[in-house]
Amino acid sequence: MTTDPLVVFTPSGKRGRFPVGTPVLTAARQLGVDLDSVCGGRGICSKCQITPSYGEFPKHGVSVSDDALSDWNAVEQRYDDKRGLKPGRRLGCQAAIQGDVVIDVPPESQVHRQVVRKAATARALSMDPATRLYFVEVEEPDMHSPTGDLERLQRALKTQWDVENVTADLSLLSKLQPALRKGGWTVTVALHRDHTGAAARITEIWPGLHEGGLFGLAIDLGSTTIAAHLTDLETGEVTASSGLMNPQIRFGEDLMSRVSYVMMNPGGDVEMTNAVREALNDLALSIADEAGIDPALIVETVFVCNPVMHHLLLGIDPVELGQAPFALATSASLSLGAPEMGITAINPRARVYILPCIAGHVGADAAAVALSEEPGKSDDLVLIVDVGTNAELLLGNTTQVLACSSPTGPAFEGAQISSGQRAAPGAIERIEIDPVTKEPRFRVIGSDLWSTDDGFDAATATSGITGICGSGIIEAVAEMRMAGLLDPSGLIGSAEQTGTQRCIPEGRTHAYLLHDASADGGPRITVTQGDIRAIQLAKSALYAGARLLMDEMGVDTVDKVVLAGAFGAHISTKHAMVLGMIPDAPLDHVSSAGNAAGTGARIALCSVAARAEIERVVREITKVETAIEPKFQEHFVAANAIPHASDPFPHLSSVVTLPAVAFGAGGSGGQSGRKRRRRSAS
Repeated sequence: MTTDPLVVFTPSGKRGRFPVGTPVLTAARQLGVDLDSVCGGRGICSKCQITPSYGEFPKHGVSVSDDALSDWNAVEQRYDDKRGLKPGRRLGCQAAIQGDVVIDVPPESQVHRQVVRKAATARALSMDPATRLYFVEVEEPDMHSPTGDLERLQRALKTQWDVENVTADLSLLSKLQPALRKGGWTVTVALHRDHTGAAARITEIWPGLHEGGLFGLAIDLGSTTIAAHLTDLETGEVTASSGLMNPQIRFGEDLMSRVSYVMMNPGGDVEMTNAVREALNDLALSIADEAGIDPALIVETVFVCNPVMHHLLLGIDPVELGQAPFALATSASLSLGAPEMGITAINPRARVYILPCIAGHVGADAAAVALSEEPGKSDDLVLIVDVGTNAELLLGNTTQVLACSSPTGPAFEGAQISSGQRAAPGAIERIEIDPVTKEPRFRVIGSDLWSTDDGFDAATATSGITGICGSGIIEAVAEMRMAGLLDPSGLIGSAEQTGTQRCIPEGRTHAYLLHDASADGGPRITVTQGDIRAIQLAKSALYAGARLLMDEMGVDTVDKVVLAGAFGAHISTKHAMVLGMIPDAPLDHVSSAGNAAGTGARIALCSVAARAEIERVVREITKVETAIEPKFQEHFVAANAIPHASDPFPHLSSVVTLPAVAFGAGGSGGQSGRKRRRRSAS
């Protein structure tokens, strides 16, 4: 019997089998994939643009051949001739499935655009940027003292500003003479002087006094999302923040999947490098447009990213990072010209600074968190957890700072979850379950009302209720545990065991029905046993990483926990602790740092002294390698229980009483689980 082709959609992760000849748009609609279409599939609106990917995808278990979709047709050609399609794009209503295929739905083709929740955190900054404006008066040329205009500009900078060793490239020289003459021999130059003592570079020149400002980009290049903050280099003020999905998701949701893609597909690294650079150029243009500035005024960019993203950004094959000893091509900071990295949407002479990496699995993003949060200056022992597809953890005080990474996977981002989606309007982000009635109420992105509030239906009429995002699934699992719907092992009880008809059979397990709009053609949103397992795996990896650092430090408790990243701002500390994501601590000692990596990038953007400081600090951080540490697996298995199989959680027990239930073999949800529960949370 012939098996229908398998279609995998990214970034949603939804998949299904469809007969040969099925249009991609039809498959997307049947799976509930967020693919837009206004014209009803006639190839007129172009809203359903998709990007097919070809090659080997071990994570998805798919090998995609070049003929996985039908041939380019006349409708697509007509649209391309009139309006243009980006290279590699197809129209979902015209491309028909011929074989197994992986299809990316770009942000502009999604009805519900993702909300990249990495806003800039308010922070007092010490302004000492690498690029500054200098107004200079230049001597006019004199036939009796023949010198070039550049040489007289260099002399003026030395005399008036005490700046020596100034260089300018050819593209700047072509602007120099017109600017000097138009400005009546006065010009304003943007001069880049970094902390290394290298020669100063003129990156831009304007006739007379330039008062249009000078800007830089602080970019947190994550595995899943890219967040950028457009920053005024004179004041440090964030003029605009924007973000988008990392287009590399279509090659693999987690870092090792992307490394595997490169291993299986020669040239795959080049594909991913080109994809992310194109996205960065689009992001720079959109953020400049949002702020109402000329992109040429962006003269400085700072990047923070994990090691795999670091290599793919730079155009370096990341395969060595996928195997011990996880060697980086370079761990040092880098100062480069933007064009060297394919960043062409901003000033052509803009400079790029990339923070140093700590080790093969702990990157510049962790260094940026260290710069922002300064654990090495804390008298208290502080654990900093930057949660993402690949989590970075720092543990330290004035005595020592340790670092590690932990492969949590994409479940915290809403991927690998049955009703999961990225954070977008209509996604459930907050959940409460009544412990008596077992009835849920929730909030969705785009509305401040709870589902039980008057006006909720009207407030969500536009977005609808479309799925559940990362913060929502974390709260859902924790709430199910607190309501007695879930036992410490992570098993969902039956309707008879839990006393609610919302616990419904699903194969040999059960699921919790959160929202059902199927009668009106809407989604049926459940939390399944598979969802619970995905979250258990993610949180166990996170907790095991923290325990390894604590073992290395010789402690069983920490004084403070700081949650960094998008989750830090959107997950309650109580839910994180009930789930067992983080070690036990007083809840008022658990705080959010927002997007600490992005804040670190802004600090480095605005201060050359901060760049020198983080380069020094990184050399003093001790790296703990989870991938080869024997105790990691032991900690991981114990952390599968909710909150934990053996580690006590006394502070949590003082504020939350977790029901003593057990739904496994012989468990009825009553006394059989009580003794086990006391060992877990006493």
